[in-house]
Amino acid sequence: MSAPADVIAAIDARFDATVEELSDLSRIPGVSADGFDPAHLVRSAERVGELLAGAGLGGVEILRIGAAHPYVVAEWMEAGPEAPTALIYAHHDVQPPGRLDHWETPAFEPTLRDDGRLYGRGVVDDKAGILLHAAAIRAWLDAHGALPLNVKFIVEGEEEIGSEHLADFLRTHRERLDCDVLVLSDTANLATGIPSLTTSLRGLVAADVHVRALDHPVHSGMWGGPVPDAATALAVLLGRLVDPRTGEIAVPGLSDDVPALTPADRAALDALPLDVEAFRADAGMLDGAALNGAASEIYERLWYRPSLALTALEGMPLASAANQLMAEAHARVGVRVAPGQDADRVRERLVEFLTSDSPFGVEVRVDVPTAVPGWRTTPSGPAFDAARKAMAEGYGVDSVSIGCGGSIPFVGPFTEVLGGVPALLLGLEDPPCNAHGENESLHLGDFRKAAYSSAHLLEGLAELPR
Repeated sequence: MSAPADVIAAIDARFDATVEELSDLSRIPGVSADGFDPAHLVRSAERVGELLAGAGLGGVEILRIGAAHPYVVAEWMEAGPEAPTALIYAHHDVQPPGRLDHWETPAFEPTLRDDGRLYGRGVVDDKAGILLHAAAIRAWLDAHGALPLNVKFIVEGEEEIGSEHLADFLRTHRERLDCDVLVLSDTANLATGIPSLTTSLRGLVAADVHVRALDHPVHSGMWGGPVPDAATALAVLLGRLVDPRTGEIAVPGLSDDVPALTPADRAALDALPLDVEAFRADAGMLDGAALNGAASEIYERLWYRPSLALTALEGMPLASAANQLMAEAHARVGVRVAPGQDADRVRERLVEFLTSDSPFGVEVRVDVPTAVPGWRTTPSGPAFDAARKAMAEGYGVDSVSIGCGGSIPFVGPFTEVLGGVPALLLGLEDPPCNAHGENESLHLGDFRKAAYSSAHLLEGLAELPR
């Protein structure tokens, strides 16, 4: 079924107010990373609670578990015990703003530009994920005084730093979060205007590599030649990780357990629209830079194969460089693990490779702060049917099923704790949104359509069996 026309009209009637609520929430610099004032996350949680209460939800509470940043929970349970219950997840914490001088407008002063996009840190990741559902819930209550099913909300405050306390939170509040379907609003659409259901996520292994060659830096002229330095050794070591021509991971055995795609998987990938030049432009690739692999493999390599990248390098800052041989150098190696791979196995292969043959005999130590698997679901059954129908009605075009190259480590454990309920991963990010980068933005046309889709989804999920 579809949401009645008066519910959609109610979304439209206060859409400008919803955008202002999103802007107001996004002005709060609720960065969960170390080194930022945690008081802003308390303010952010309080404001989320006010917005959910204003939408008509009850039982609003700000909860903590251990040292975690605050969670917000709320619910509307008046459809009764025989009606199904949807649990909506989003997060209110955001990434650090990055390089402030690269923002065209201030990071925490959301700004609407002529391209129809709202710019600011957190506007799409993930504060819009809170507001689109709040708008749909408010519209149903304004138009009909009731929702077609029971709804619960959980808004996390530490997703951007790995959701370290979420498992404990779920165990502590298991009964309170009981539901028949989980709706996660923190993923992306294939392209602007194309609603997408995410059915797989890659995992992540992050390895910190520490190279030590000397017990102190020394003059590069007086000692350079016979004496090795840590930075050169690190560069040699890191250069072994990938094939220099293809970019393929060169760690022996690391990719051996990647699940093969079925003919149906390949047919689904081939059916997706792909504009290679737009893909290059959205990624910011320079004209001379070459894609790794064939253009026809973009989605497969992005969603269903492992990838490796250096996400941090430390030695001596260029601005303060001296003519020295560096005693120590450090790097973080990130491997996105294919869905179905064993993350612990990937960790073991990576660490063994990095430590088994150190360049010039220097000291190499590897710490692995993160090793989490990917996730994949089969998008069949009434919940997925309802999601596809709702998105098609909200956006006016058919939805697609896609993978995600990123990681949301808690999705698998979340659904397991909740008894294996179906998980609907819906989101608002699009290729130009630059989430996690400077000038993050939200397409307001898609924001409106996503709110429509949420309203339709509430009606469709009301038909689920308990």
